[in-house]
Amino acid sequence: MASDKNCRPKILVTNKETPEEGLKILREKCDIIFPESVPATRDEILKLIPGVDGILWVGHYALNGEVLDTGMPTLKSISTMSAGMDYVDIAEFKRRNFPLGFTPSVLSDAVADEAIGLMIAAGRRFHEGRLKIDRSEWSGGPQWMLGQDIKAKTIGIIGFGEIGQTIAKRLSGFNVKRILYSGRKPKPEGDKLRAKFVPQSELLRESDYVFISIPLNNSTRHLINETTLKEMKRSAVLINVARGEIVDQDALVAALKNGTIFAAGLDVMTPEPLPADSQLLKLPNAVIVPHLGSATRRTRDDMAVLAAFNVLAGIEGSPMMSPYPY
Repeated sequence: MASDKNCRPKILVTNKETPEEGLKILREKCDIIFPESVPATRDEILKLIPGVDGILWVGHYALNGEVLDTGMPTLKSISTMSAGMDYVDIAEFKRRNFPLGFTPSVLSDAVADEAIGLMIAAGRRFHEGRLKIDRSEWSGGPQWMLGQDIKAKTIGIIGFGEIGQTIAKRLSGFNVKRILYSGRKPKPEGDKLRAKFVPQSELLRESDYVFISIPLNNSTRHLINETTLKEMKRSAVLINVARGEIVDQDALVAALKNGTIFAAGLDVMTPEPLPADSQLLKLPNAVIVPHLGSATRRTRDDMAVLAAFNVLAGIEGSPMMSPYPY
């Protein structure tokens, strides 16, 4: 990388609230520019791209060929500050062999922690219980507000990547009966975690708690729908910490209303932000969190640091610390 300060690379960071831990890494070698608005619009971002050497892409704006064309000929490197890449035109980046980084591994612990929290909150009816208090309906009694146990239950994890595996690790202290997982193929990590690979239909039929931790793509959109929800136990709890569109939300609302499943814990939904008049928010058996899976100080710092190193490596023509695997 050029040592002359007058030739320092220029980096666009698409959100000025990006953690300082990442920004100070960039400032050592680069000049940084930001959009004025927080959050910026995509049009604001596009206007700042010409002439930059790299972009730290913060936010789920469409990241595609238009961005790459706008950045030519100076743009050399982009890293997102995310694990999910459903907003990225991966095929276009692959076609151009353009350096693209992302930040999957550093957020697995935080997302898994939240998934366990949603499991407990939904299974034990925390939201519904709070509503009872708000409405002066606290009656008590030996059969009042009974929830679902975790001990000796079967856990299903759809998608056994880093987040799915970390969820399985978290469950080791809950004395569950067994852990099932589904995906494209068995993984050696499954044996180490005493998790059994099964077809998705078997996982849905057998599981008391079902975690969704797969990427959103054309094959997983509405993977959980009216048909698959009916395969689940009426006592089952669904937890989604992946992407909202993996679940057919209308079908989920209906299933929660009519007792097809017991409850749901959702960190993600459709659309985001969720409108205040959404049917989901009217359900006592739905625990809704506004996409906070990676929202801890340390995790966001780590994501910003990894994304910054990715961008710098791409500019230098070196291997990124966390490149997207084309």
